[in-house]
Parts: sequence; structure tokens; C-alpha cells
Amino acid sequence: MRILMIGAAGTIGRAVADDLAQRHEVLRAGRSSGELRVDLEDFASVRQLFADAGELDAVAIAAGQLHLGALAQTTPEQFMLGLRSKLMGQVHAVLAGQAHLREGGSFTLTSGIVSAASRAQIRGGSNASTVNSALEGFVQAAATELPRGLRINVVSPAMVDASAETYGPFFPGFESVPLVRVVQAYRRSIEGVQSGQCFAVC
Repeated sequence: MRILMIGAAGTIGRAVADDLAQRHEVLRAGRSSGELRVDLEDFASVRQLFADAGELDAVAIAAGQLHLGALAQTTPEQFMLGLRSKLMGQVHAVLAGQAHLREGGSFTLTSGIVSAASRAQIRGGSNASTVNSALEGFVQAAATELPRGLRINVVSPAMVDASAETYGPFFPGFESVPLVRVVQAYRRSIEGVQSGQCFAVC
């Protein structure tokens, strides 16, 4: 398969890309690194990414920013960060990318353990929960509309062990998960047959 990995420089994205590259052709894309560059918040940039990438069998996205902070002190501008970056960035990729996927191709998006579906919340996580819940809802709905047998799923990873030192204070009492387990969820989405699914790794 010919796979585009967006966010390939991050902890999860790099691990997923490295694993897939053992069996497939992988194009790596990011805002400031990778053979292809993209600003997911800019739809014109996303459209150019797919024009440059050419025909694809799969697109995986592990990119996007969120705001973590107390709701009482959160400004509308701060809340918009997650909506513009992690939510609309991934939606942009689906809207622009569907015409460039071969028949039966797939999208794999990334949400997170903090969401309505998982019922796991953290202090200061209102933006994260809103965005992750919206992504999971989008995937369920989009799966019923994508043409030509295209599939779409979302991976919902818990905090990975490789990031526990950085993000552990935000997730008191949460167990981290091995990065290799998260990678397998992306593989299941990309190399499997299911659509409209949320693959939770917790």
C-alpha cells in the first residue's frame, strides 16, 4: 500500500510510520518536517499536500494541538485551538483526501482517552474532551457517507509510556500504555476491514 502519515515526527506518528514502512510505501508529512509539508489548519495547504502526494491507499493522522487548562480561566481563543487544530485539521484531511484515495482506501484519525465515549475526564480537559468526542462522532457519521468503499476509523490512545514523564501530571491515576499497542491499533485500522470504529487503547 501507499500510505500518507501526517504527524510523522511525533511520538505516535513516528512509531506508526516506522512500523508501516516495514511492509508498505510510507510518505511522511508534517508542519515542519517530513518529505511533505502541511498546515492542517489551512485547507489550501491540505489540498496542496494531497496534490503533491498523488494516489494513496491510506491516510493516517496523528497531529493536532489542544488547550489544557481550567475552564474558568479559558478564553474563547484558547478553546478554539483544539477546534481549529486537532478537530478541523483532521476533518480537512478527510474532505480534501477522499478524492485521492484509491477504491477501498482508508482514513485513520486520532482522538484520545479523554472523551464522552470513554467517560474518562481530567482536570483542565474540557477542550480535549470536546475535540475527541467530536472526532469520534465525525468518524461514525462519515463512515456512512464515504464513496467507493472508502473506510474511516479513529484510534483513541491512552497516555503512552514514552510520554508519561511529560504528560503524567495531567493524568493522575491513569495507567500508561505501551507504544507498541497503540501502533497495532493503527495497523488494525489501516490493514483491516472495519469502518466507523473507535479503536480504544487503554
